[in-house]
Amino acid sequence: MAYIRHSTYDIPLPLFDRYFLLGHAEPVKHLVLIDGHHLMYRAYWAIPRTLKTSSGELTNAVFGVASMLLNILKREEPDALLFCFDAGEETFRHQENKTYKEGRAETPDEFYEQIPRILEMIDVFAFSAVSNPQYEADDFLGAYTKAGEAAGMRVTIVTGDRDCLQLAGEKTRIAIPHKGYQQVEYLDPVGVEAKFGVRPDQVASYKGLCGDASDNLPGVHGIGPKTAAALLQQFDSLKGIYDHLEDVKPSWREKLEQGKEQAFFCERMATLVCDMPLPVSLKETALTQLPYKPVLEFFTKMEFTALTKRFQSLAESSFGSGKFEEREVSAPLQLESETGEQMAFL
Repeated sequence: MAYIRHSTYDIPLPLFDRYFLLGHAEPVKHLVLIDGHHLMYRAYWAIPRTLKTSSGELTNAVFGVASMLLNILKREEPDALLFCFDAGEETFRHQENKTYKEGRAETPDEFYEQIPRILEMIDVFAFSAVSNPQYEADDFLGAYTKAGEAAGMRVTIVTGDRDCLQLAGEKTRIAIPHKGYQQVEYLDPVGVEAKFGVRPDQVASYKGLCGDASDNLPGVHGIGPKTAAALLQQFDSLKGIYDHLEDVKPSWREKLEQGKEQAFFCERMATLVCDMPLPVSLKETALTQLPYKPVLEFFTKMEFTALTKRFQSLAESSFGSGKFEEREVSAPLQLESETGEQMAFL
């Protein structure tokens, strides 16, 4: 297993990065898929809720998403980018399971009030975004991952949702943000197995066994993560486990027999739908001739002086000069005062 050394931990070097670093073939187009709600939620809780415009508009989540977005562009240098969002609580999973995702802590109204501004910013950048009440963002992440792979692209999925671990592959890595995307934990198939003890294609079965409290999926009572991983390492899949119950030790077998229906139900709830029609074509996600002046105007309106300077620097970089429309070179802006917490997030 190859690693990038980091001051606080080792980051697995994804398979496709290893491939290109070794000089094989010519660079392949890079598709970055972003779990929109995950990014917004992290931003809201990371930035102090004292951050407001001079008119009193709360902007901490908007600022946080903008900051992470600039870091994503700088670090990943994508050729294509897509935001995937949840669109409500009437997905097919909610219809099958009325308690699906119940029990989550209630998100403050101040979070939801900032979503229109965040969507406005995504539109100003001219990034594509998808959502549908029938599906979750994770399903779109799965569908576009498969489409990107089929098109020969390498894919990075920015999310902290463990459901998406089942999408890791030779061409696809999961990027878990830390510290505003200044640090990133990358997981390829080897990294997923090293961290959880199961392969990406076993993740849904794994959640069928040990459940997922964040989605209110109980799994099999008494079967925890270590036991789930051990069973899958021995029998390969949930079906394989139940096909060979006589070979399972008695203390586990009894729990599995009692929780069989729940196990398969939770597995189905955790399995991503990757074959739905794509509402936005891959071609439409390409980053070409992105607007420059409208982004500056939006940051100015939101009074994001520090982010304005960072955006100008990005746009003038070798990556940005090929992605953003032509512009006049402007003088660097002087930073206004920022709180220590905001600068740490930057």
